[in-house]
Order: sequence, then structure tokens, then C-alpha cells
Amino acid sequence: MTASATGVGSLPGGDAREAAKTVTGSFEEFPYLAELPARGPGADMIGRSLGLLVDMYAHVEPSGWRISDRPGRDTRRARSWLGEDLDALEEFTQGYTGRLKVQAVGPWTLAAALELRGGEAVLQDAGACRDLAGSLAEGLREHLADVRKRIPGAEVVLQLDEPSLTAVLLGRVRSASGYRTYRAVDRQVVEGTLRELFAVHDGDVVVHSCAPEVPFGLLRRAGAAGVSFDFSLLTEREDDAIGEAVEDGVKLFTGVVPGTDGLLSDPAGSVMGVRKLWRRLGLAPGSLAESVVVTPSCGLAGASPAYARAVQAHCVRAARSLADNPE
Repeated sequence: MTASATGVGSLPGGDAREAAKTVTGSFEEFPYLAELPARGPGADMIGRSLGLLVDMYAHVEPSGWRISDRPGRDTRRARSWLGEDLDALEEFTQGYTGRLKVQAVGPWTLAAALELRGGEAVLQDAGACRDLAGSLAEGLREHLADVRKRIPGAEVVLQLDEPSLTAVLLGRVRSASGYRTYRAVDRQVVEGTLRELFAVHDGDVVVHSCAPEVPFGLLRRAGAAGVSFDFSLLTEREDDAIGEAVEDGVKLFTGVVPGTDGLLSDPAGSVMGVRKLWRRLGLAPGSLAESVVVTPSCGLAGASPAYARAVQAHCVRAARSLADNPE
């Protein structure tokens, strides 16, 4: 069994064809649809996902994205850039068969980032949260169908980006004034919403968060096939939850390579911590390769183009090292 590697989502620069060429060249067995936030609002993680919504629209205010009555320039730009990115990926995946990852922001991070007309976050209003999740589900259905039509040999993996999930669960999301925080959302409501959203896709759904305290247990119960996280933020407090997830068949997308420019260690050194985790959990070394996907610690939008290319190649070599020497 060969351990695999893929990217998280974002890359530096603004050239869709160059990004698609880099991704498919680096990750021949697990490419992904790159995001290029340097192009501006609508190409950012939040704006791109708001462009997927059905019968719900948003525009950019100085404070961020806010709900609109009708689609405006910002929505059209987001959809146009997504189309451009899909065209480029389609061009470089002719005849491709295998796993292909696409990313969208999950309902809870979207609810924490999107403002209601009065300026407070959607997160404040339970009904608005439900409407947003429903609109996102419809939009994802259409998006996934489009991806499958364009790249028919692809086994599509959906990644939902939820960096604000822990803050939502713990009541740490700040209000518009910044002087207070929104009330924590009930864990069962969070889990139920995620479970319903996972159901729109008949393939694997992975949840990504590069924040501390990733709720592995909740994501496992909601039905996530994988959890993507910044490995450097793990503490031994998470050991039990990670062990249960792995034994339940959940894949770990371990972000072990720094996402911003710096010196890269040797590939074996990058995954040394993963081997130690396996030993600590008492898991069979032979299961490492099938349970772990090696990734950068987060998106690469803040990296230089040369470093972004080097990191992706490094992830592939690190995954190979893990497969060849699991112990």
C-alpha cells in the first residue's frame, strides 16, 4: 500500500492554468482543484463558497462578506473564477482516473464569516444558519455534478473547510463590535448539520481545520471519511479521539509540512511525528500507509510560487518515506 499526498487548497499567484499544471504535475495520484485568493474578493475561500450558494447571495463590505438580495458583481466574479479554475483543471486531467479533491467552506465557518444585513454574523440566528446550510447543500450538489461531468474518471473527494468550527462550538466567535462573543452552538446541532451536508455527496467527505482543538470525535460521529489538520497543533489530549477515529476507518490528512517559506527538513523527518503518534496509540505500523495522507499544514496562498512547488513535491516524497518505513 502506498501512502498518498495531496494539497490543502490555496496556492499563490493568479494564473489558473499554471495552478492546474502544478497541482496535476505534483500530485499525479491525488490532485485537487486549486484556489487562488490573490486574485481578490470572490477568489478567497469564503467568497468562492458563497458563489456556490443557491438562492442566496452576498457582496463585499469593508467588514467582509454580507448577505444581498440579488446576485451582484462580487457573486458573478466568484462564479467566473471558479469556472476558469474548473476549465483549467479539466484541461490538465484529460483521461484521468483516480481521486480528485475539491474544497468548499463548511456551513459553520461560513455562518461565522458571513454577515446579516445588520452586520452581525449569520451565526447569531439559528434560522439563518439552517437556510445557509440548505443553500450550500444545493450548491454543492450542482458543483459536484459539474466536476463529475467534466472529469468523468475522477473519484471525487469533497473537502469542507471548517477552521472556525472549534470557535463555534466553544462560543469564541467575536460579534461585530468585538466586545462580546456569540453563544456556543449546541454540539448536536453542529453534528446534525454536518451529517446532512455530508449526505449530498456519495463519495468521501473530508473536513479540514488548521485551528487547534479539532473536534475529531464529533467529526467521526457526523460521518467524515477523513479529517485534515495542522499536525504541529496536536496535543496528547487528542490521542484517544484520534485513535478511535483511525480504528473507525477515518483517514488522517496530516499537515506536516509548513505552509510558508522556510527550510524543508528531509522527507523522513517531516513524518517522524506521525510514526511517533502511531507508536503512542499502539496502532499497527502496517496501517499507517492506508490511514494517512500527507499534506502541507494549511493552504499555500502565503508562500512564494517556488516554495509552493517545492512543498508539494516534498509531501509526495514524505508519503513515500512513510509507506517504505512505517516504523
